[in-house]
Amino acid sequence: MEFKITTDLATQTYQDALMIRTTVFVDEQHVPADREVDADEAKAIYFVAYDSGLPVATARLLPEHGGYHVQRVAVMKAYRHHGVGQVLLEQLTDYAKAHGIETMRLDAQVQAVGFYKALGYQLTDRPEFLDAGIRHREMELTL
Repeated sequence: MEFKITTDLATQTYQDALMIRTTVFVDEQHVPADREVDADEAKAIYFVAYDSGLPVATARLLPEHGGYHVQRVAVMKAYRHHGVGQVLLEQLTDYAKAHGIETMRLDAQVQAVGFYKALGYQLTDRPEFLDAGIRHREMELTL
């Protein structure tokens, strides 16, 4: 598994991230396309996992309040339940630690809460909420 990181929206890496996000969120989960690409695109750090050159997973980090907000975590269907998501999140955590970040926050789809708990994330006191019609819970990881 190879990982590429970019903040440049003109790169192939960013285009690969968008392709994965469109496939997972727009096509599979029916998130409106105009909600998937947002005003924070130019502020984020993008991570893409490649398997033999094929883009298979992505996530982005959005700097906020001295920490990172983990967003747009997506794994292509054929690569789910094979540890790709875990390795991707470990890459994000390593990146955050290397940059002196102490906390990471994310809004987990309710069906993925167990996945994030296994990686050390804890539920916050924020009640369950809907985002794009999908149930979410806020979670946080202290590094």
